[in-house]
Parts: sequence; C-alpha cells; structure tokens
Amino acid sequence: MCGICGFTGHIPNNEKIVHKMAEVITHRGPDSEGFYIDDNISMGFRRLSIIDLEGGTQPIYNKDKSKVLTFNGEIYNYKELREELIGMGYEFYTQTDSETILHGYEAWGEKVLDRLRGMFGFAIYDLNDNSLFIARDFFGIKPMHYALVDGHLVYGSEIKSILEFPLYEKKFNTRTLDNYLSFQYALPPETFFEGIYCLLPGHYMRFKDGKVTTTRYWEATFDPDETLTEDEAVDKIEKVFEQSVDAHKISDVEVGCFLSSGVDSSYVSTYFADQKTFTVGFDFGEKYNEIDWAKGLSEKIGVDHHYKIISSEEFWGNIRKVQYHMDQPLADPSCIALYFVSKLASEYVKVVLSGEGADELFGGYTIYNEINSLRGYQKLPLGLRKFLANIVRPLPKFKGRNFLLRGAMSVEERFIGNAFMFNKEEKEKILKDGSIAHEPQEYTKKYYDRAKNYDDITKMQYLDINTWMVGDILLKADRMSMANSLELRVPFLDKEVFKVARTIPYQLRVNKKNTKYAMRRAALRHMPEDWAKKKKLGFPVPTRVWLKDEKYYNIVKDAFNSDTAKKFFNSEELIKFLDDHFNGKEDNSRKVWTVFIFILWYDIYFGSDKVVAP
Repeated sequence: MCGICGFTGHIPNNEKIVHKMAEVITHRGPDSEGFYIDDNISMGFRRLSIIDLEGGTQPIYNKDKSKVLTFNGEIYNYKELREELIGMGYEFYTQTDSETILHGYEAWGEKVLDRLRGMFGFAIYDLNDNSLFIARDFFGIKPMHYALVDGHLVYGSEIKSILEFPLYEKKFNTRTLDNYLSFQYALPPETFFEGIYCLLPGHYMRFKDGKVTTTRYWEATFDPDETLTEDEAVDKIEKVFEQSVDAHKISDVEVGCFLSSGVDSSYVSTYFADQKTFTVGFDFGEKYNEIDWAKGLSEKIGVDHHYKIISSEEFWGNIRKVQYHMDQPLADPSCIALYFVSKLASEYVKVVLSGEGADELFGGYTIYNEINSLRGYQKLPLGLRKFLANIVRPLPKFKGRNFLLRGAMSVEERFIGNAFMFNKEEKEKILKDGSIAHEPQEYTKKYYDRAKNYDDITKMQYLDINTWMVGDILLKADRMSMANSLELRVPFLDKEVFKVARTIPYQLRVNKKNTKYAMRRAALRHMPEDWAKKKKLGFPVPTRVWLKDEKYYNIVKDAFNSDTAKKFFNSEELIKFLDDHFNGKEDNSRKVWTVFIFILWYDIYFGSDKVVAP
C-alpha cells in the first residue's frame, strides 16, 4: 500500500514541489520514496512495503524506460498475469505486482484493467506521446483525486497533496456543503475544494495535449438468477469467499484481521486461526462495546485477540487529527473508532483484512428490509396512502406515523442512502444562504435512473454501492488505516465475489428471516450460530450520550457560536437542535454531529492559508 502524487508540465521548483506533495502523505508509505521528473511531468511516490520488500521500489519502468508507473494498492492475481506476460516475451526485473500492471498495460492497453483482481489507483506516463493514464479500481477501495490547474493535470491519492501545488488556489466548494448536510459525506465526484474531483470507481482517465477524457470501464450491475436454489447460492458464496480470503492474504509480511461482533468481519476472521485479530469499544455498556463478542469468537476459532477500550477523552482529543486525515469532513463518528483500531493493529502487523462491502453486495442493511415491511401496505391504492400521509404529516410524532409517511412514497423518494441527515426545508432553516439547499433526491436520481429495471431492494443496494460505500465506508477505511501506515484489504469487495453476489435473487439477500440471508448461511458453516445470526450494529459510537454530557455539550455549543459557524449557519437554529437533544426533547445527535464536524474540518483546512496537521 502506498501513496502517489504528481503533476504534468514544468513549473519553477518542480522537484521541490513534488517532494512536498509526497511528504504530506508520508503516512501512506513511510518505508521509502521515489520520484520521476522530467520537463513534461513530475511523479511522486511513498511506499509501504508489503510484497517484494527489497526490490519493489517505485517508480517502475518498462524495458526501454518509455513508460513509468506509480501504483497504490494490491493486485491479487499478479502471479498468474506475470506468467502470461513472460510467455509473451516480457522481461521482469522485480517480483512486484506493480511491474505486472506496467507490462500488462504495454500488452493490452486499458484492457489490462479487465484482467486485474485487486484494489488500485495508479498512474502511467508514456514518454512516447507525452500522455498520462490514471485508473481507479472497480469499487473505489483505493482513492484517486485530480484537478486541472492552468493546463496542468495535478493528481494524488489524497487531496492534501494537490493542495501543495502552488498554482492551485484553494477555494471552498459551496455545492458540496449542500449534499454533505443531507448525506453526511461529500457526494462523489465533487469535493469540498473547488476544482478538485475524485476519479469515480471503475473509471480511468487520460491526459494528453492539455485535455482530460474520463471513461467508465466497469460497473456493478446485478443479474439475479431466479433458478438458483438456496443451497446452490450458499455453496457458491462459500466457495468464492474462501478463494477471495486466500488471495487477500498473499503478502510478504504478517496479515491480521479486524473483528467486531458482526457477521462480516467474524466470517473473515474464521480463516485466521493462530493469527491476530483486533477490536475496539467504548465503556458504555454492550450497546457500544463489541469486545466481549469478539473475544468469545476469538477463543472459539483460536486466534490471538487484541483489544482496546477508547476513553471519552481519547475520542474527543483525536477528532481534529481524524478530520485532517480524512481530507474532507465525514460525519460518521465510526471513522474515529476506526482510527483507533487501525492504530492498535499497526502495533502488531502491516496488513489487515476487514468486512467492508458485505452489506452492499449481499443486502445487509436493516433499512433494506423496509421493502418487505411496507409491501402489504403498499398494495393499497397510492391515492389513499398519500391521503393518509397528508393527514398525519402535521401531527406530533406517534408510533406508526413514520410508517404511514414512508409507505406513501416510492423507494426513489424515501431512500437516499444509509445516512439521511437534513432535508431541503431543514437546510434552508439552518443555512445562512438557504438558496444553496436542494432536495437530496436530486442527487440520487441519476443512480436510480440507471437502476430503473431492478427490484426495489436491488435499487437500494445499487445506490449504496455508488454513493454511501464510496463516500463513507471505503473513504474512512482507506484514510484511517493509512493514517496509521496500515494496509486494509476487503475480501468481500472482490470482483470474483461480486460475480456471485450479482446473481443472488433478492429473496435470498433480504427476507423475513434476515438480511444477508444467503451469506449468513455460508458464514454459519464456519462459526457458531449466535455470531452468524447476530443483528447488525454497525460500529456503535456513543455520540448521543456525550452530547447530553455538559462537558461535551459546551464544546459543541462553543463551536456553534464560532465565527466559522456564523459564516455558514444561523447559529441560533444550530443551538436549538443541540439544546433539544441535551434536554431530551429529540434525538438530534446525528444532525448536531454533522454540523459540528464540518465546523472543525473547515477550521483545519480553511482557517488559515496553510494546512497544518493537528
């Protein structure tokens, strides 16, 4: 795992600049650095040594040094590709997966992407035609950002590298504040920095003669096989997942595993006998602490388990550091817990496996089951349902009110993803400039349009794969692990696993018995029933408890009264949200946290001309 950065064209002090761009992402690769610099391009690289520890230095060159590669990620089928390329006459001077990509690009051009199995963000410069080719993996496990600045293409694994490019003028992107307030993250491809974008998953781009062209080469599409029996589906999942875990364990250093009480990481951990697992939790009872569950499973499957209790002081004391590493505000408090479990793991290993992606691919989120719970009610005429919704909408909250409201809406109207914070009306009320507020459904429409032929459960999964998973789940996984110089691998997000997942009928994904039904049955073959069937908790963090504590209430209140808050928000409206939560009138913890995190992040990245790590 590594970090890459660079820019095209020549500017004064280009060598010093690309060194600085690489320096600010040293945490991604503390083991070594490498550069390629000529009059047409400056490429930087930071390395975390995982494969071919001695010979894997980058940049990597082809035989006549007409092509140069820098690469972040891991290719799990590189040995097979290497043998194929050797058979075609290509000569290798390293044992790395990086060199396989470069020769593969020589042999097959952009079609090499179809052959790769793994996670990646890489750049290949071609001296023959002065072109730059940049690609990102299928699901967006590894990041890639870019900007076109005065004719220069500037790119990097993290935005903070691009901010070091002196011709880029740092400007705040107000459009992203609007979607952030609804989704709790910056909706890709936009970022909070004007003119800086993330390359979307499954895309590659070329830069030549001053022009950028972007192409989608892969998309996560579903094609359920309705003839598939339950046992056949479970057999296929078990077989392909075992193969994926074996592939993801390939390394020249020790590999560990994150472990919570959930079925996803627990399933992964069953392949780690006699190896190390890692868990963190909070001292707020079982609801916020999965350590006992993780310890119990560890004892049963025979792994060396390590854990840490995160104190309230540690959590709050590291919020700024976490938001600095995130590059953009992320209001998912579990990213801070993920920072701590990554830090714990990094004390023992360089690589961990984790369970991200299982929910999106196999239908694991509880909200997906809303389709089944509403199915009977939605057999009533739409006009009647809307009539009932209009009657209850102005009434105070009561049990069943939300059911009647949501039952009158289509899935496209009611579901924007796993985190729905503020609607348009709420944004207009809290924002200083309410004109920037849009309905979140305006952002999700393009995804629903592409998924229009799917059943409603699959529509929800498709939306989450393209938004929530990219903007939240995988972003925090990459940033928090890399902040601790730790490589995180996700065997569920393997294209061979997805080839199976896309064929599972929705009834075997989400039904009255459970979510992730077929996948849980596969996991049950490897672990005790209590763990395989355990209800999903996510990564529980006691923010709602802290915000009722006077100490933390006052920290947030001070932020809501700050100059930054008043620049963007109506502070009195923010404090009303906070006070209503503090006094037990309403659970506003997620909304309060969303605004609070933005304020802290803005002070880090825009509070002064120079961004300084907390």
